[in-house]
Amino acid sequence: MVSAEGARTAVGILGNIISLFLFLSPVPTFIHIWKKGSVEQYSPVPYLAALVNCMIWVMYGLPMVHPHSFLVLTINGAGLVIELTYLLLFLFYSGDQRERLKVVAAMLAEVVFIVAVALLVLTLAHTEARRSMVVGTLCILFNVMMYASPLFVIKLVIRTKSVEYMPFFISFASFANGVSWASYALIRFDPFIIIPNGLGSVFALAQLVLYATYYKSTQKQLAERKSRGEMGLAHVTVAEDSQHSTKVGTAELQNGHV
Repeated sequence: MVSAEGARTAVGILGNIISLFLFLSPVPTFIHIWKKGSVEQYSPVPYLAALVNCMIWVMYGLPMVHPHSFLVLTINGAGLVIELTYLLLFLFYSGDQRERLKVVAAMLAEVVFIVAVALLVLTLAHTEARRSMVVGTLCILFNVMMYASPLFVIKLVIRTKSVEYMPFFISFASFANGVSWASYALIRFDPFIIIPNGLGSVFALAQLVLYATYYKSTQKQLAERKSRGEMGLAHVTVAEDSQHSTKVGTAELQNGHV
């Protein structure tokens, strides 16, 4: 018979695999940037948000803060490296010097914030329970702020009656990821993991319901555009919607953060 700890480990490993897939979902965006040799209108904001989110969760997973959270530490450590890579590529391919300076300043501010939190927690909070509470509360706040992002794509889907900019597999993976990490937190109850992932599961489920609701109308719209010989909306409005679509894709990826 599988022990509770064994089941928790298995669920955590599954969560790591799904989260890694979500962390890597922006890779096509950066392949496009590499081929074009320019970041065009893509925004660095989602990657900056993901970076600080990974850093705070890495802190949460440290043994002196929240013991027995190795799988939380591993996936967010991997996410930290991936998001940092995205931002370095963004800096390399950005032709706007002012934009580069803004990104560098934001990254430095995030590092200073995390170092300050770490120093305060380790020096003023003398028990693991207090450290977990302080850092875990920050984790929830950061995740809740980022979980507001799917509201934009949900609003867009309802307004346009189209799921063209809401990829099914990302929404499904986000739902599976939220469920797996919520289950992980239930086996050994951890409110700081279950709250944000419970919210993430609800948002992802809402997207799946919308996908089922508007799938037929989306196909109808695409067929009508094709019959009129029009270019697809994705090609017509790349410059206008690239920033929005990047945020949407990254907002889906945020569900990969435990």
